[in-house]
Amino acid sequence: MRHRGDLIAQAGQQVQLMQKVLTEMNLHIQHVFSDVDGVSAQAIITAILEGQRDADKLAALRDRRCRSPLAQIKAALVGDYREEYLFVLRQCQTRWQQLLASLTECDAELARLTAAITGVTDAPLPVAGFAQRRVQKNMPAVLPVYEQAHRLLGVDLSAVPGVSGGVLCVLMSELGTAKHIREKFRSAEAFASWLGLCPDNRVSGGRILKAGTRKVANRIATILRLAANSLGRAQGRMGEFVRRFKERLGKAEGIVAGAHKLARIIYGPWW
Repeated sequence: MRHRGDLIAQAGQQVQLMQKVLTEMNLHIQHVFSDVDGVSAQAIITAILEGQRDADKLAALRDRRCRSPLAQIKAALVGDYREEYLFVLRQCQTRWQQLLASLTECDAELARLTAAITGVTDAPLPVAGFAQRRVQKNMPAVLPVYEQAHRLLGVDLSAVPGVSGGVLCVLMSELGTAKHIREKFRSAEAFASWLGLCPDNRVSGGRILKAGTRKVANRIATILRLAANSLGRAQGRMGEFVRRFKERLGKAEGIVAGAHKLARIIYGPWW
């Protein structure tokens, strides 16, 4: 999973480079399509690299679900097709496609290795909470994340606000099964301390010399902070909790408090 994260980061860099070259060519594809790596944008880029220059024919390659007006798409495809720009664009697209192929191989290997792990339950995934089980863009394509997380962890953590498929991928890869979590952490406090999400106040003579959390490089703590940040605009009690602590302590401290709360909720079902 860590290697897969590196591949996703490299693929994202190539997408950014493609967007940069397109901007230098005065092709504003990113303004009419939601993603440069989407179906419509990639079909148009491939046609450009094959020699097509007619804006009408390029615009006709857009996906039928595209919402941008046709006239706006045509205007965005009138650019400067210089040879050096096309060379860089071709190399960026080729490298991006190679990384996608590597991701596909990595996903297949992840599915094979995950299926070989002994889970803690064979019960089917509950229907409740289905609305939160969204298939995100960077989730493994052939790995049923929510089903495998339920099998390995024994509970449906996707029902917890803020716990997405990406969070579950990190939890499974970094912590293992519920059995491993029980063996490694004696309590929710120990789990939060390992994540570096609990207060670490330095006190001397009854005075607090330093207040804050420890500097810990932990992938789970990072993903929980991101989840807590997303809860800042969510409805429900978790969203209210994060907003209340942001107002009381500050934005960064409120996010840490939300991540701490999520860590306790995640640890809770096994005790």
